[in-house]
Amino acid sequence: MKTELNDPSLHNVVVNHEEQYSIWPTGKQNAPCWNDAGFQGTKVDCLEYIKQKWTDMRPVSLRKKMEAQHARAQ
Repeated sequence: MKTELNDPSLHNVVVNHEEQYSIWPTGKQNAPCWNDAGFQGTKVDCLEYIKQKWTDMRPVSLRKKMEAQHARAQ
């Protein structure tokens, strides 16, 4: 089932342990390993929230690894 961007139904923004974001229909149990990020709205609103919040697309484990490598190199 394809969901249109102008769909008025509500969604929750969810986040996983790698600080990756997605949206999930309100009223449905979150998928395993995904937690509420504290924002609810239309699909368009949720995608805008994610765009503003998720500015570094790298998983948190990769960011930490790269930071450690950079610290060792100095």
